[in-house]
Amino acid sequence: MVVLNKIYTRTGDGGQTALSNGERVAKYSLRVDAYGSVDELNATLGLARLHASGELDKRILVIQNDLFDLGADLSRPRMQEDADAPYPVLRIIDAQVERLEREIDEMNANLSPLRSFILPGGSPLSAHLHLCRTVARRAERAATALAGEEDANPAAVKYLNRLSDWFFVAGRVANDNGQQDILWVPGASR
Repeated sequence: MVVLNKIYTRTGDGGQTALSNGERVAKYSLRVDAYGSVDELNATLGLARLHASGELDKRILVIQNDLFDLGADLSRPRMQEDADAPYPVLRIIDAQVERLEREIDEMNANLSPLRSFILPGGSPLSAHLHLCRTVARRAERAATALAGEEDANPAAVKYLNRLSDWFFVAGRVANDNGQQDILWVPGASR
């Protein structure tokens, strides 16, 4: 159970922060960058959700919850010590990645194949989902940088990779199933 009764602690004033296992690290560490990027993604997705309804709204809410799980996962180093933790450790699991894949396939089934790249935009929801896609890609780069230097859950990296694809397809769905997509015209302004 999370209890937040005091918001500021002053413990980070010296440039360090605590990971979920209590270890203190520099705020610029790869791990903090990775879970901080996931936090930014979740805030960006919250803006997108303001324009969502129906099934997309429900799916976005599930993803926002997943992103908190992902942040918790990335903020805890040394996966080999999970069994010794005094509480259940949250880790992204393959079933969450597989759920994203199923949803991508379901949404994509109603879309015409693309014959060009598309420009972010169309509807407000689509524009926000494309912004989420780019933030997810940045979070993925941060998570893969972390995984290159320290231990990181491989399912967490896969989740971010699939999530950016999910945002791309959902952006097309938000554009009236691709009917409002704005196609890139190479060299159009020459």
